[in-house]
Amino acid sequence: MFVFHALSEVTRRHLLDAGLDPDALSGLIRHAIAEDLMGGIDVTSTATIPADQRSIATLGAREAGVVAGLPVVAAVIETVCGDAASELEYLVRDASQVELGMKVVEVTAPTRLMLTAERTALNLLCHLSGVASLTRKWADALAGTSAAVRDTRKTTPGMRALEKYAVRCGGGVNHRMGLSDMALVKDNHVAAAGGVVEAYTLVKALESTISVQIEVDSVDVMRLAIESGADDVLIDNFTLGQMREAVHLRNALNPNVRLEASGGLTVDTARQVAETGVDFIAVGELTHSSRVLDFGLDLQEVL
Repeated sequence: MFVFHALSEVTRRHLLDAGLDPDALSGLIRHAIAEDLMGGIDVTSTATIPADQRSIATLGAREAGVVAGLPVVAAVIETVCGDAASELEYLVRDASQVELGMKVVEVTAPTRLMLTAERTALNLLCHLSGVASLTRKWADALAGTSAAVRDTRKTTPGMRALEKYAVRCGGGVNHRMGLSDMALVKDNHVAAAGGVVEAYTLVKALESTISVQIEVDSVDVMRLAIESGADDVLIDNFTLGQMREAVHLRNALNPNVRLEASGGLTVDTARQVAETGVDFIAVGELTHSSRVLDFGLDLQEVL
């Protein structure tokens, strides 16, 4: 049976500083490694590498982008190799821009176990860096405006905290983490409750202190949402002209209400949307359609 190891206090602290739960991540890593081993062993590494061999390896970028997930890589190495048997040095920090060929981490560990951990570490690093890199493109497009790019709940099951961390690394802002920390009243809720005002009233009756966002598809419905007391309004599929009208109405009714634009937006049109005066741009593709950023692990020296 494969032996998993506990995370070091240093790595746990790095994860906590990143807003990540070390125990939840440890569980995800163990599941991923178990999935890879399928109840058996790493046949290739076991056959070709002496059990007592140690090596130094580096993880390097195979294309330019934004790195995210280095403490996660450390957690994978420690889970598989053990803290006492491995050393990891960060050569850059998460959220850094990396270029082709740049080394991001150096690892010293038992060779056999390092290669068993390799694919899980790279899968996570490449995916999270892809999310961060795409987010950075949107953030750069909005630079100099008052708007920020915001993510959604369109995340990979089991990976939400990690993907939302990657969004932060890319310069984006997190929307709600789940269904319980904020209410988002959408068209189906409005239909079931009998109207916008009724839906808002019912949410506040259940959770009086919760922040409420209401999705609207017209300026008239937006007026109802603001007058009912919504903290945020999600304006869905508005034209640029309708967005400007919505901002003007918001400023007249309650300037403290935050407006978030969504629906059919692209990074090429993001700045035009931001210049209408909305506060956020909702982008689901940050987490559901980002392309991985390629990294590789290469042995540098066998000890």
